[in-house]
Amino acid sequence: MPRVVLATHNPHKIEEFQAIVAAVRPDLEVVGYDGPEPIEDGVTFAANALIKARAAAAHTGLPALADDSGVAVDVLGGSPGVFSAYWAGHKKDAAANLELLLDQLSDVADPHRTAQFVSVIALVRPDGDEQTVEGRWPGRLAMTPAGPGGFGYDPIFVPDDQPAGADRTVGEWTAAEKNAHSHRARAFVQLAPLLASL
Repeated sequence: MPRVVLATHNPHKIEEFQAIVAAVRPDLEVVGYDGPEPIEDGVTFAANALIKARAAAAHTGLPALADDSGVAVDVLGGSPGVFSAYWAGHKKDAAANLELLLDQLSDVADPHRTAQFVSVIALVRPDGDEQTVEGRWPGRLAMTPAGPGGFGYDPIFVPDDQPAGADRTVGEWTAAEKNAHSHRARAFVQLAPLLASL
């Protein structure tokens, strides 16, 4: 069975990617990355995704996938953006990040709380071939967190593409719903043809 390494130490992302990949390439095994974590000093999602994928491909000798993603809030000029995981400091504290973002938007009315989840996925092969794809998931940010599901900013992100009258956060969605509609799923639609040759 062909294998691809996912360049992350985040078990949530590994689980999510395995489900997304299985829907398109059930014969492709996604393996976790156990190597050193590179310094993500890029200033774009694409730059950081490539940094991680290059490190994983070099460490394992396998084709490597890496995702860099975050939430881009319109009224904040696209922030937190690439700094989403570290918005409240270098500890990568998801609860603190969410709390800080809600605090910063506390006086912003609902019509102006538009945002989007952004995901850039990089595919780096051991021969040095590199490609990136991007997915965007528009929505807005809720005033308060809701739902036990997902991770990161999911409990406050309300996607646009919901049935009329439904205003659920991604934290209230099932994993299957999220995997079918998310920014990563949208990026992966473009990535799937690139994986065909693995």
